[in-house]
Amino acid sequence: MELIAFYGFAFLAIASALFILLSKNLIYSAFSLFLTFLGVAALYVLAGADFLAVTQIMIYVGGVLVLLIFGIMLTQQTNKGAHSSTSNRIMAESGRRFPGFALALLCFLFFTYVILSANFRIAGNVNLSKSTIKTIGVELMTSHLLPFEIAGILLLVALVGAAYLALNRNPTHE
Repeated sequence: MELIAFYGFAFLAIASALFILLSKNLIYSAFSLFLTFLGVAALYVLAGADFLAVTQIMIYVGGVLVLLIFGIMLTQQTNKGAHSSTSNRIMAESGRRFPGFALALLCFLFFTYVILSANFRIAGNVNLSKSTIKTIGVELMTSHLLPFEIAGILLLVALVGAAYLALNRNPTHE
């Protein structure tokens, strides 16, 4: 049953990713990206990485995808302000499909080679707990505390810098 779920979610992620590649409508591509993110999150759950699955849903689906959809919806243009009876779709043309497909095929073949030639063995102690959240929390607060704090300080500096740049400054009084 687990194998069927894995193949189902893998197919969902791959099929929706291919739909993103081949679709010309940006709204359809954004909703297909939603299915891709959910498929990847389900694969994380099946792999036992529940923290990554929740992070995938919270950050990518809850933040990035919603921002992308709002950006698409708020930048749609009508015909010079007139109400038109035609649909208001944003279409994207792609003239470089062959190089993109060739690059994707090369990456796929390389990753397939790496996966098939890898020797997957568990090294070290086996984690018998079902959840990875406690393990990640303990590791972040003990052996990885300094990089965790440095990342927090860098994010704070980036937030202060973004707030400074976003100030409404009048260029004539500087």
